[in-house]
Amino acid sequence: MTSSRGGSRTDWVRVKKDIRSDAPISWTPEDGPCDPNDDAAVEAWWKRADVVDAAGKVIRRGRGSQKSPTKQRITIRLSPDVLDHFRSGGKGWQSRMDVALRELVKRKRRTTPKRHPSSRASAR
Repeated sequence: MTSSRGGSRTDWVRVKKDIRSDAPISWTPEDGPCDPNDDAAVEAWWKRADVVDAAGKVIRRGRGSQKSPTKQRITIRLSPDVLDHFRSGGKGWQSRMDVALRELVKRKRRTTPKRHPSSRASAR
């Protein structure tokens, strides 16, 4: 059924009638990977399936394995202007803050002379 406005070509009257009837969906193995009337089979198939976006790129579920050392969760109090600065960049602001702090640590290590561990004890 073609819409006169150029929209959907779905026969919505038939679809709504089929939904109300709650009749089993006809299926053969050539139709697809699992019987649509078997809820457990459908659920198992969706858990294994790769979901693909419109561009054909696979959408991954979950975060995946950790590729670098695990970060630690902490609670920290920051000035509102500092927080606003990083959040204004949008999604990924915590990662950008981590990169900025790492860079600061690297610079500090380069400019701070190394002391012998015993000299720290005597400085107290």
